[in-house]
Amino acid sequence: MSRDQGQAQHRLPPARVLDLDPLLDDPATRIVVCCGSGGVGKTTTAAALGLRAAERGRKVVVLTIDPARRLAQSMGIDSLDNTPRRVKGVEGDGELHAMMLDMKRTFDEIVEAHADPERASAILSNPFYQSLSAGFAGTQEYMAMEKLGQLRARDAWDLIVVDTPPSRSALDFLDAPKRLGSFLDGKLIRVLLAPAKVGGRAGMKFLNVGMSMMTGALGKLLGGQLLKDVQTFVAAMDSMFGGFRTRADATYKLLQAPGTAFLVVAAPERDALREAAYFVERLAAESMPLAGLVLNRVHGSGAAQLSAERALAAAENLDLADTDPSDDGGTAAAPDSPAAENLEEPRIVDQDGGKAGLRNSPDTHGSSESPATDAATGPATDPGSGSPSADQLTAGLLRLHAERMHLLSREQRTRDRFTALHPEVAVAEVAALPGDVHDLTGLRDIGSRLAANRPELPETADD
Repeated sequence: MSRDQGQAQHRLPPARVLDLDPLLDDPATRIVVCCGSGGVGKTTTAAALGLRAAERGRKVVVLTIDPARRLAQSMGIDSLDNTPRRVKGVEGDGELHAMMLDMKRTFDEIVEAHADPERASAILSNPFYQSLSAGFAGTQEYMAMEKLGQLRARDAWDLIVVDTPPSRSALDFLDAPKRLGSFLDGKLIRVLLAPAKVGGRAGMKFLNVGMSMMTGALGKLLGGQLLKDVQTFVAAMDSMFGGFRTRADATYKLLQAPGTAFLVVAAPERDALREAAYFVERLAAESMPLAGLVLNRVHGSGAAQLSAERALAAAENLDLADTDPSDDGGTAAAPDSPAAENLEEPRIVDQDGGKAGLRNSPDTHGSSESPATDAATGPATDPGSGSPSADQLTAGLLRLHAERMHLLSREQRTRDRFTALHPEVAVAEVAALPGDVHDLTGLRDIGSRLAANRPELPETADD
């Protein structure tokens, strides 16, 4: 068997390409959930999908939980709150609305909707409730589910795009609502409610003995005032506790329905794709419909045919030629030299607008100083002119290209590991951009890239 035939047999099959426009155009698609670990571009992806769907004729609302308020800025809105606001400047016949989850306000709305005014006032002013609604573990994810259920029940939009909360783990979006619902419907709450539900002197006398022992222990652990606040809160919320788990279960079933589509968002990095793999497996276990993977910030090259090894070899040859005393000035490689042989292919240096491979480098993002500056200058400058020679500049650009090719190789290997584990998952790749998206034009560009149906990373052989 020849070497080429062996490589062909071991080549990984290409990843399935995710076709997003049919998903957005399908009137049966009512909810799109963008999920994944923090910092992978979920907010931008959700906003770009919402805008593209609206400009293709859908009436869309984008629900974001991103506290950075980047969604408002990119959509030209001064601020977002718990009320959907229409976005101006949308082309086509559709509509785009956007809102940002106000966790405490959503909790307040639930209380006001399910309690009479007197009881609602007692709950809203309770110190324990104020702490619970502002930052109790899982509250943000639970309220995101509540708000999603409210939006779907209103039926005012034919597509809801959800940007899930930023969290350490992507799985928190699925797990936290159940945890909070279990807490609010759990044994401790039922015990604290028991004195109000047991009638008769005998029952109360028996229960009070046990309650006094338990509350004494809790008082020492939590502090007497906190325990009193909790008991007051529980007594006021008595009629509402069963509804928390009921609504959470209803929204969970909504996420399992055929009209829902999950998009797992990741970057071509080991930790992000490992989290994405966990999420894919969890969605399958929970029978939730997965549309595919959006891979953001993928790097490419216009000169991928020039390997890193060849680029470095050419740079070294140019350095040798430039420092060779017998060279007549060292500004160009001889036509038959190894350097010239390596440079004979067109567009060997990864350049874009005069910048050699730096525009999308994650190592230089947000920094005014490039880590590749030393590599770009190469060896010492020409002592006669005080500026680098042409060979030195070319060698520096070749080293930058080699760095870019090493980055591409790492991203390819990381993506290929994911696709080998989950070949059934369709993938949409979005190229890394030189800066943040801050307006509708930028969101349209992201939407077009999402729907381009082409991989940014080349396919690689499984060596």
